[in-house]
Amino acid sequence: MDIAANIAAVRRRVAAAAARVGRDPAGVRLIAVSKTQPAERVQAAIAAGARDIGENYVQEAAAKRDAIGAAVRWHLIGHLQRNKAARALELFDLIHSVDTVSLGEALARHAAARGTPARVLVEVNVGGEASKQGVSPKALPALLEGLRDPHLVVEGLMTVPPPGAAERTRGYFRQLRALRDAAGLPELSMGMTDDFEIAIEEGATMVRIGRAIFGER
Repeated sequence: MDIAANIAAVRRRVAAAAARVGRDPAGVRLIAVSKTQPAERVQAAIAAGARDIGENYVQEAAAKRDAIGAAVRWHLIGHLQRNKAARALELFDLIHSVDTVSLGEALARHAAARGTPARVLVEVNVGGEASKQGVSPKALPALLEGLRDPHLVVEGLMTVPPPGAAERTRGYFRQLRALRDAAGLPELSMGMTDDFEIAIEEGATMVRIGRAIFGER
């Protein structure tokens, strides 16, 4: 597995997707998702230029950060339980998965104690899937209102759309962009290995890539 070559290939695809819609590829942040990958592979990705690492679990990220020690940005992209909010703020620069007021309040409380605002995205369940976390599009405005707190910085929205054909996926990404624009937020975290090029064409500012970089788990 040549992780450096994989990252280079993904960056070329990011640039091509951005070019198709007249975007600057520098406006798309590539997050290397290292769930279940050993620290050595994460180190290889960092050596190849990765500067944003995504993890799904607090405990797994803690072990890898201790082993790696590199100055990169860490993203929590998995579901976060309220009782792990304090630890998450110690480990992650951005939390992509806030979907309740109670979680936001827990993060704000611990951020106040730390003296540094918590940077978060709100996860939206655009497909209405019972198996996935996230606030419904209809409930999003009320949630954003409930997250107003001086110790909480909501930077944008995140989603994992239902699997399906490319054009169906495009519709979900387009929906999230419209929700983001209506809320007046800057960031859109959407798109993974199978659909990140469509996400970029629809305005993604962050794409979360695991398999195309690290191979199958």
